[in-house]
Amino acid sequence: MFGHIKGVVMSQSVHADNIQYPIHHFTSARRTITETDIVNFVNLVGLHEPIFVDMEYINKYMPESHRKRFAPAPLIISIGMGLVAPIIKGILDKVLMDEKVGFVGGMAGLEARIKSPVFPGDTLRVDGEAKIKKKTKKGYTLVAMRHLIKNQHEVITVDFTETILYLPPDDPL
Repeated sequence: MFGHIKGVVMSQSVHADNIQYPIHHFTSARRTITETDIVNFVNLVGLHEPIFVDMEYINKYMPESHRKRFAPAPLIISIGMGLVAPIIKGILDKVLMDEKVGFVGGMAGLEARIKSPVFPGDTLRVDGEAKIKKKTKKGYTLVAMRHLIKNQHEVITVDFTETILYLPPDDPL
């Protein structure tokens, strides 16, 4: 099983547009981060900064808690999205169950807070919640998906929310 969607928590809701929308909770599967993951990501996106590629620099200039290779925050956000990917359809189906929406328009935004470093050997999972954030007068729907990426010690490493845009139901694209 890749993960599961925890049931709708009806005691929690969000008010948007003077309408009360339920909040849907979910938990992903886990994944252990390797040094290879970090090195491949750094090279793929060109993050050739000394803090990611030069261990001598890290040992000399970084604080004691960071004197080993650590993962760049964009990698952790990407892994968090990847952990949710196998269950995202079920999550969004529940969020939009009684709503008329058109095609997905894509990601409309991302807000992130980096809370704690991730090192090779850390095992991550995502605990999250999804809800309708807003319905516009023109018929667009915005869904907010909050991801709390936690390590094996239950420490939140990254807290990010992605906003997904749905087109109006009658929009032909």
